[in-house]
Amino acid sequence: MPHHGNEEEHGSSESRRDPEQRENEPQKPIIHDNRKVDPKTGQARHPDQERAAAGEPDSGDALSQAEDILNSVEVPAAESVAQGADGAEAEELRNDLRRLQAEYVNYRRRVERDRAVAGEMAVIGVLNSLLPVLDDVDAARQHGDLTDGPFAAIAAKLENALKTYGLVRIDETGVEFDPTIHEALIQQPGPDVEIDTVSQVLRSGYKSGDRVLRAAQVIVAVPA
Repeated sequence: MPHHGNEEEHGSSESRRDPEQRENEPQKPIIHDNRKVDPKTGQARHPDQERAAAGEPDSGDALSQAEDILNSVEVPAAESVAQGADGAEAEELRNDLRRLQAEYVNYRRRVERDRAVAGEMAVIGVLNSLLPVLDDVDAARQHGDLTDGPFAAIAAKLENALKTYGLVRIDETGVEFDPTIHEALIQQPGPDVEIDTVSQVLRSGYKSGDRVLRAAQVIVAVPA
């Protein structure tokens, strides 16, 4: 049978070694495999999935993580702050926590507002890019090319889809001239008007909510 005396002596000698000696010994390097492609399977690695499999928390929304951290911190009550020799330090900590929570609330509001503005600007960018298409649809409709058929149905679907994103056409006649939504190309006397009135729309304008994407080009009838 094999003799295990050396192993037992080695194990006992390891246990008798000075802890300071073990701490001073160089530690073995830890190698992390950060390659994005698995060398065995050839498939792309997903860091979020690897962290989930290893039981590590997902990075997720940084704001949600910060909120969890702040909510987990208990602010000392006023009664406990007033007791003990470290009452002043506890009161200072209590004020710091309150200030930190207030700053976080303001920061989260700013982030949510910026996200909403970014989403709105993205929608407006798409709507602006489609205005020339709508002009072609109007021109085809005025020439009688969209009275019936598949192209007329497609044009109607496009216009209805853009309405769901808040696109509103500016093409009314007989209304008071408004320089914020109208661009006067021609002015001519009107026998029956008392104020500047839109008599004809040469090119439709568009707006989304309170934002005017393009003013309508109009002919204005002015009092004679």
